[in-house]
Amino acid sequence: MTEVIVAGAGPTGLTLACELALAGVDVLVVERLPYRIEQIKGGTIQARTQELLELRGLLEPMQARAISREPAGGHFAMLPVPLDGTAWDTAHPYPLSIPQWEVEEVLEERAAELGVKVLRETAVTAVEQADDGVVVTAGGRRIEARYLVACDGAHSTVRKLLGVPFPGRPGTYTAVLADVRLSSVSDLVPKTLGHISTLTREVGDHWVMLAPVGGDRYRFTGGVAGEAESAKDRPVTSEEIAEQLRIVYGEQTVLAAVDNPSRFGDATRQVEHYRAGNVFFAGDAAHIHPPFGGQGLNLGVQDAFNLGWKLAAALRGRASTDLLDTYHPERHPAGAWVLHITQAQRVFATPRPSADAIELREVFIDLIRQPEANRHLAGQMSGLSHSYDLPGDHPLVGHRVAGLDPSLFRTGRPVLVDLAGILPDGLGATRAQPVAGLPHAILVRPDGYAAWASDTDPDLDALMGDPCWSLIG
Repeated sequence: MTEVIVAGAGPTGLTLACELALAGVDVLVVERLPYRIEQIKGGTIQARTQELLELRGLLEPMQARAISREPAGGHFAMLPVPLDGTAWDTAHPYPLSIPQWEVEEVLEERAAELGVKVLRETAVTAVEQADDGVVVTAGGRRIEARYLVACDGAHSTVRKLLGVPFPGRPGTYTAVLADVRLSSVSDLVPKTLGHISTLTREVGDHWVMLAPVGGDRYRFTGGVAGEAESAKDRPVTSEEIAEQLRIVYGEQTVLAAVDNPSRFGDATRQVEHYRAGNVFFAGDAAHIHPPFGGQGLNLGVQDAFNLGWKLAAALRGRASTDLLDTYHPERHPAGAWVLHITQAQRVFATPRPSADAIELREVFIDLIRQPEANRHLAGQMSGLSHSYDLPGDHPLVGHRVAGLDPSLFRTGRPVLVDLAGILPDGLGATRAQPVAGLPHAILVRPDGYAAWASDTDPDLDALMGDPCWSLIG
């Protein structure tokens, strides 16, 4: 028997496994695939996710593996105006480009250091729930656990086995994703990995985003306007990709090799409840959306950071199991907002826009050149503006806390920080120098959001009544 089974060894599942193991929870990861697919996909880590990874010492090894690129802001609907992350108080104003498989490798190495066991070629085939736990059949074994977390992707087996609805809207198009090598290129092919608007080119109904990732290697994303999502199960051929490259980049652009080709669509769906008994849903198992703005990996990793410390606290008896009921109301709205903002980008990013959409696009480009509008969208797309609706009188409560030493959060526990000497001795507070914009004292959750804050005369009853208080020390 184990305490938590995590289904899926992608970024969401491995992040959750690390969070749980850091708190001493016995966790087992089961993954249906025999090995990690080394495909250059999901390669954008947004600013807020970078902050969270830095709290656990995971960002630096990812930076070391990142694809070299020009410092460039994020984007909205691939419009040619970089979103300015420097307008926000963050040490990481630019997206980090790194192949998803490298993200997974870093996370799995950390998970192994923490004692997590990952069972590959172990597909989940049955889930039985009881009042006090779950029994999961995976790889022909029956495994008992207190909780199961489904991080097994958009086609989640766990979700299907439990009959959990996945409402939403079907996709409007299908496109191809592949890692390619080119034996020769025309002058139209991008030379450096810059802003996404410099990587995308359209000719007639054909569009391609070609991202150079080193040497003769590129990440190819492309499609034909009007190709329905129903075509996404059709096999991808080298001839198809070669033809797309020839049409969009000219005869001089010659395909040499194709690796890991696949098709994807832009369906939008979200489970209505992120918890079903003793089973939780996170990442693509909980939500899928159009791939605009590099949101998917980040949303799932942030789900994991939210759920991990709560599960650990409940399992260790350091917080009421009622704490687990906060996962859905905090993360479901976050997912719903990403679905909302990615669907909105369809208007501008569609390969075959209407005449009205073209005019609206120009108006919107002018709008996001304005500093305040640009800052607003930069905060939305990077996750820096996200907050939770938490009880508390101080305006910082529920918001991300910037400016503190990230190493304070290596243990994965909440941190009580006294920046002005206003807290009495014996509370376990960390004394630190004042930080501009922060209150005198803050209780920071393991996921970097303020649970309690005070500028003067701290309300110690409110502090000690917060669920995070019992996790201090």
